[in-house]
Amino acid sequence: MAAALFNAAADPAVARAISAGTDPAPALHPEVVEVMRELGIDLAAAAPRRLTPDVAARADWLITMGCGEACPVVPGARREDWPIEDPKGKPLSRAREIRDEIARRVRDLLVREGWQR
Repeated sequence: MAAALFNAAADPAVARAISAGTDPAPALHPEVVEVMRELGIDLAAAAPRRLTPDVAARADWLITMGCGEACPVVPGARREDWPIEDPKGKPLSRAREIRDEIARRVRDLLVREGWQR
């Protein structure tokens, strides 16, 4: 959700997000696809990807979602952890709340860094 929201609002000439995880699910969770579709963002064809050394090497920033002590390390990248609940298996009403919290944090980051469209 964060990468899709980021890319929808960021100036593509200055910033682009890539979503990757240390233990990605085999597919996006249906509740995520549904609540993002409500915003006009279609993630039906999106696939989770692993955070590989190649992906990490291209990162200037690493935004993690509540990984605590198990957060990945990306040398040279600025890092921010957003302690956000996983929407997996949550009712749509809770998945919307999680989406909206992520959207708020994305907007704050875009404004703070001057990356918004």
